[in-house]
Amino acid sequence: MRAPLASLPVPSGCWESMSMDFVFGLPKDSEGNTGIVVFVDRLRKMAHLAAVPDSIDAEGTAKLFIDRVFRQHGLPVAIISDRDPRFTGKFWKSIFKVLGTRLDMSTADHPQTDGQTERVNRVINDILRSVCADTPRRWSSMLPVVEFALNNAVHASTGFTPFYINGLTHPRVPLTLSLRESGLGGGRGCRSAC
Repeated sequence: MRAPLASLPVPSGCWESMSMDFVFGLPKDSEGNTGIVVFVDRLRKMAHLAAVPDSIDAEGTAKLFIDRVFRQHGLPVAIISDRDPRFTGKFWKSIFKVLGTRLDMSTADHPQTDGQTERVNRVINDILRSVCADTPRRWSSMLPVVEFALNNAVHASTGFTPFYINGLTHPRVPLTLSLRESGLGGGRGCRSAC
């Protein structure tokens, strides 16, 4: 008899616990990339994305982790990922042992342990299919827009956008600019009344 799956504990701080995964099988872009590495904060649901080639290794993934996560958010206490060889090798184990970060791997029988990242991966694929329908090899040039869209969308589990949870503000986008002009979006009209 198998024990029931236990839910992952809710992190107490932003980027204290994060997940990382790869999405592969995309059309080769002009740089030779065919995949995306996905980093997601488990508390506030903010995501960072980077285009990668099939040949990305543990060290290349670590460099992207430093560039996309560490330099903006510091070191997490725990990282959740699947058992991809890029995450299970000696390199990751030794570097995070020194840094005091725990690597938690989902089991082969229960990959849903990291369901959050799997859902984000599906959304990324859906967005890319939509915005790159006419030019599928340009998907990597759209990643900044995809990342922005993910982080500016209300998340069902929090009721807020990751941008708002991060900085208690929403980024300026064309819609908010037009709302500010009308006084409906927190522009001058609102400030003078507040």
